[in-house]
Amino acid sequence: MCVNERRKITIPPHLAYGVTGAGTVIPPDSTLVFDILLLDVWNKDDKVETRMLERPRTCRRAVQASDFIRYHYNGSLLNGTYFHTSQQRSSTYDTYVGRGDLIRGLDEGLLGMCIGEKRSIIIPPFLAYGDKGHGSKVPPYATVIYEVLMVDVFNVKDDIKVEVQESPLPCKRRTQVGDYVRYHYNGTFQDGTHFDSSYQRNSTYDTFIGMGYVIPGMDQALQGVCVGERRRVTVPPHFAYGENGTGNLIPGSAVLVFDVHIVDFHNPKDLVDITVIHKPQGCNLTSAANDLILYHYNCSLLDGTRLYTTDDSTQPSRTTLGQGKVIAGLDQGLQGMCVGERRDVIVPPHLGHGYNGGSGVPGSAVLLFELELLELHKGVPEGYLFVWLEDSPEPLFPAMDLNHDQEVPLQEFIAFIKLQVAEGKGRLHPGMDSDTIIRDMFSNQDRNADGKITADELKLQTDEGEVPAHEEL
Repeated sequence: MCVNERRKITIPPHLAYGVTGAGTVIPPDSTLVFDILLLDVWNKDDKVETRMLERPRTCRRAVQASDFIRYHYNGSLLNGTYFHTSQQRSSTYDTYVGRGDLIRGLDEGLLGMCIGEKRSIIIPPFLAYGDKGHGSKVPPYATVIYEVLMVDVFNVKDDIKVEVQESPLPCKRRTQVGDYVRYHYNGTFQDGTHFDSSYQRNSTYDTFIGMGYVIPGMDQALQGVCVGERRRVTVPPHFAYGENGTGNLIPGSAVLVFDVHIVDFHNPKDLVDITVIHKPQGCNLTSAANDLILYHYNCSLLDGTRLYTTDDSTQPSRTTLGQGKVIAGLDQGLQGMCVGERRDVIVPPHLGHGYNGGSGVPGSAVLLFELELLELHKGVPEGYLFVWLEDSPEPLFPAMDLNHDQEVPLQEFIAFIKLQVAEGKGRLHPGMDSDTIIRDMFSNQDRNADGKITADELKLQTDEGEVPAHEEL
């Protein structure tokens, strides 16, 4: 007979209880009819039998004795009657294997399983619940069958596992303890079940590394990475969220797998990094604070994402250096350049748009500027309209009074200033109309507004405590 087979067995009296019968129940010479349903069958020589139901294409890790495993199961008797399932409580069964924490047949039958493997394990009663059974659902001497899906496995001796999937070459710099890293990640369990992703939030995960701000396994795995590098990091629970897990997101004792893409990183002590791509020969004049410049730029994130470019404008960008008109790192990167020079300038966020970012710029982003200086107009200090490039004439008023009539009207003042500029003795504020600048200078010196400057007006009136604005002369 087979398990679950039904038979009707008719037995003549000479193969039953014969002429004597059986007490008061079965009379002598009775023919007996038995309706039989076979529920179970086993032999004392039986061993645990495993049957492969599903197996993943690749086996990253097979269960060994002393491993901690997490698995789902359905438990049934040999006739198909279910007695328990992990699905009812929507959580895996979690235990050590090979240490006597399970019935002997499961301790044996679970060995060698891969994550994602599905197996049927048939266990004879002497390797299961024996002559006592288990509760009201597993009778004594019952063969039991477990259909098992292996979800997770690790060993308490496991370290984190790092697989470098893509590493840009050359790698100019690798992360160290104390660096601030921005990265994207997909987080899954070992069976491929997804639990979190930065891509879904459309924002990177940003953190200091090596300082305890993330789980220990990631704190370690994010050290020594390059910008643009991709890594798969497998973190056992004792380097992640331990036996308690976290909330409803990560169950206890779960191994986590992170597919990580490093977007950028910096250190709070970083300075602007300048790489000269091209420098013209015979460069005698370089940009400095207060200079007016015209330049071309491309601004990108370190992963190559383009943010801004002057290619999208009909005019090059224009600024006066050293006056806070652009972010500090770009201002530094634009100084010391020759006309025609090209540079790559890397600006850390504390010299860029900071923790909060800016329009179109993510928070804490490191920026790459590709720069080319197109025009350079030497400048004057902030708040000035004109500066002397050498010592001013001494005394000054007679030099200004070109016709020696003891007064300097506007036209004579214009002629004097333009002469100083033409001879390279002085410089006007760049980027402004020269006549307008000179008229403003004249107004600053013509204190009584009578249309002419006298020697007395040219003197600083410090005796009265007055220091007029724009005392360029």
